[in-house]
Amino acid sequence: MGDDLMEGNRENIPEKGAAIQQDGLTYAIIPYIPGGIVEPETLRKIADIADKYQIKVIKMTSEHRIGLYGINEQDINAIWDELGMEAGGFIGKCVRAAKFCLGNTSCKKGYQNSVNLGLRIDETFHKRETKNKVKISVSGCPNSCAESAVRDIGLIGTPKGWRMLVGGTCGLQVKKGRLLAKNLSEDQVIEYMDKVLDYYNQQNTEKRLGVFIDKIGFEKFSSDVLNK
Repeated sequence: MGDDLMEGNRENIPEKGAAIQQDGLTYAIIPYIPGGIVEPETLRKIADIADKYQIKVIKMTSEHRIGLYGINEQDINAIWDELGMEAGGFIGKCVRAAKFCLGNTSCKKGYQNSVNLGLRIDETFHKRETKNKVKISVSGCPNSCAESAVRDIGLIGTPKGWRMLVGGTCGLQVKKGRLLAKNLSEDQVIEYMDKVLDYYNQQNTEKRLGVFIDKIGFEKFSSDVLNK
C-alpha cells in the first residue's frame, strides 16, 4: 500500500490532501513527513488524533510516510488543523516528497549522505508543478534501499559521488531508470534535477517522465538536458 491507493467511485479532494477509499464513504490523508524522519511528539499527536476521530487504520506507506485511513469527510479539515502539518500525499501532478535511506549518517554501507540530499531536494523541489507526478528516491549506496532505480528520478551514492537515473517506474510496467550522469556532487544533483524538471515541463505531454523519455528517445533527452 503506497501513497497512491485504491480509490472508490467518488472524487478525491486534492485541495484537502484527501482521497476517497474503496468503501466510497471514507477518506485517507498522508501528512508530509520528510524522509519518514519523525519526532516522538509528532507520533503522539498522530496517535491522539486517531483516537479522537476514531481513525480505523494507521499505516506506514511505501514512501516512508504515515497514512491515516477511514476518515469521515466532515472531519478532514479539523484533523489537518489539529495535526498542523501539510499534506504529503494526494497532492496532484507535482514533485512528490523524496524517499531516502539513512545513508552514511548511520548505515555502515552508506557512501553518501542521503538524508542531507533528500531534505535539500524537498526544500528545493517539493510540490513543484509538473506534467505528471514525479517521484524521487535517494539511496546512499548501490544496495539502493530507497529503490532509486525504479523512480522517475533516482540517486545512488558511490565513493565518487552520486549517480542520477531517470525514467524508472515501479508501476504496472516495471522499468529501470537510465543513467543520466555520474560522480555528481550535491550541488550538481540539484542543478541537473532542475534541468530535468524544467525540460519535462516545457514538453507537450501528460505522460510520466519515463514514458516521455521512451517516446523521444533517451539519447535526445539526455543531450537536450545536459546541454541546457
